[in-house]
Amino acid sequence: MRQLVFCLLSVVFLIITDLTPAAARNLQAVLMENLKSIERPSRRTVGDTIENLFNSGVDGVPRFLQKWRDKKVWLLKENKTLFYGSDKRGDIELIHIVTGKVLGSFSSRAAKQIKPNSGVRSVIDSALVRFQLSDPDPKVRGTALQTLERNADAKQLKPLRDSVASETDLSLKARKKRLERLLTISFGQSIPERVIAIKHFEGDVGIDLRAALNPLLSTTTIVAAELPKDKNIARQLQIGIDISKAEAHAKLASRGLAPQPLVKSARDAAIIANAADGKVEGVALGALNTEAAREKIYRTLVNAGKAAPFLNPRGLEDLLQKYIFFEIYTEPDPRITDAALNGLTSINAAVNLNQALDLGLDALSLASIYFLAAIGLAITFGVMRVINMAHGEFIMMGAYTGYLVQQLIPNYTISIVIALPLAFAVTFAAGVILERLVIRHLMHRPLETLLATFGISIALQQLAKNMFGTQAVPLTAPSWLDGSLIFNDIVSISYIRIAIFFLAAAFCLLLLYILRRTRLGLEVRAVTQNPLMASSMGINPDRINMLTFGLGSGIAGIAGVAIGLFAQVSSELGANYIVQSFMTVVVGGVGSIVGTLAGAGMIGSLQKVIEWFNPSNTLAAQTYMIIFVIIFIQFRPRGIIAIKGRAAEE
Repeated sequence: MRQLVFCLLSVVFLIITDLTPAAARNLQAVLMENLKSIERPSRRTVGDTIENLFNSGVDGVPRFLQKWRDKKVWLLKENKTLFYGSDKRGDIELIHIVTGKVLGSFSSRAAKQIKPNSGVRSVIDSALVRFQLSDPDPKVRGTALQTLERNADAKQLKPLRDSVASETDLSLKARKKRLERLLTISFGQSIPERVIAIKHFEGDVGIDLRAALNPLLSTTTIVAAELPKDKNIARQLQIGIDISKAEAHAKLASRGLAPQPLVKSARDAAIIANAADGKVEGVALGALNTEAAREKIYRTLVNAGKAAPFLNPRGLEDLLQKYIFFEIYTEPDPRITDAALNGLTSINAAVNLNQALDLGLDALSLASIYFLAAIGLAITFGVMRVINMAHGEFIMMGAYTGYLVQQLIPNYTISIVIALPLAFAVTFAAGVILERLVIRHLMHRPLETLLATFGISIALQQLAKNMFGTQAVPLTAPSWLDGSLIFNDIVSISYIRIAIFFLAAAFCLLLLYILRRTRLGLEVRAVTQNPLMASSMGINPDRINMLTFGLGSGIAGIAGVAIGLFAQVSSELGANYIVQSFMTVVVGGVGSIVGTLAGAGMIGSLQKVIEWFNPSNTLAAQTYMIIFVIIFIQFRPRGIIAIKGRAAEE
């Protein structure tokens, strides 16, 4: 009790001190002047209250706003004085608003906590931005700038401009300059500065810019007897082209210039309402079985004053000739709208160019995936002339190998590094086993080979379902592959696809080196071009076929790990890529590394272009690609780049 009395006396003393003439206009005094709106704030009135606090010129306004927003302002019931305190119940340690001195602990029952709602707090946040833009902490400045980028008004333009010159962080300074120009477009004081701000953004593709320009070009449809001279007219509308007769009639009716359009249900209701003894104006209801008859009797009712008038088609035509329909811009100054139109024209041109670049990046990314999936098939098909329908399942085996490694090694970076060579080893061994047990016994019998590998494909898919279930499992990419490389609001590419591109490029160079600079490559090329001559020179074609099939299968396993990073791993994973792989090989040229690269580029680009024209139907892209391949091989049956040898002889 003594502590409470002592604290109350301290409060009284400090209040008396605050009200001396020397400190008559301190923060506490200003708060007392606005106490009613502070105690019961609303989103509608809090803006005026905050402006009153700012305009008072007293110290401590930003700190008070922060405390108010955080529900750390208390009103002492005894003397109606505001203090700072923590946001809790029980004993509250009150702090004097002006001096910052701790006055002691009070029971929360002796004071009222000021609790602004979320709407009020959002207004306070916006008001605090003007101070946070110049805060010494760059994180605070960045947060304030982010708040302005989401929601800004004319009041923030001046403090934003004032903060640009003192900004030391180059990134924040660039963002501030951009936002300042965007706010100038909407809230600039003069027409010339707004026009200059618009022209500064010519060719920019930012979404925030289009969000600033589009409201300037919003229009309202107006009807009048003649075009006004004091309005910023966007265009004059032609009846039947820009606006239908029904819409024009509705517009006239809304302005009271014409009767409301006649609705059939209302017409029929009026006829029934005026019916008596099965007749309307002497006409039997049974005779009103056509639209013409109903309209005629309704017209009779109108002439008798028993129904609402309406316009017949001829009357509507005559009325429409008397009025002009046009659109006016919401922005009243034509200089602003002209600059906005010119700006949007340049923006649209830049958008189209960037969309083409983004489409090109997507095509390049897809081509990299197809190259990885098809290169192993190209090698085996080129050397052995074997149609391996189980190639997709080697891709699936590689993806599942990566998944199993991640179950044992939780570090995703290390697990991927281990999974890549392990997937190669597993699928290389599987390919060698398949070649030794099946392929070598069916050489030069393509139909039997196709059927055998197709059966093995089905068996491997079922085996995967038995081992891992029918549900897809994730193959998680390392955190440093999360996100995308963003060039602007239109052009971007994920880091995973960039990594796959470099992986495909590395394999392309490695395979070219192996085939052109190593003994194994020399023997592979010899067997590809003329197996009998190669055999007579001491090369074992059987061994080369085994190694080639294993190499192609191993590359498919690595492709499976890469594909699994962005696609769900399931037993059907490889089947989703086998068709594209065969198309890539056929179009590029059987057995040619460079041809496969060219084929992957062509197939990937074609698919993306087709999807761009018809993004909602990916099946159409597959169909059109197959049609394209059929037509293409009619003119180039050996592909883009055909190697000499067996293919030429056949």
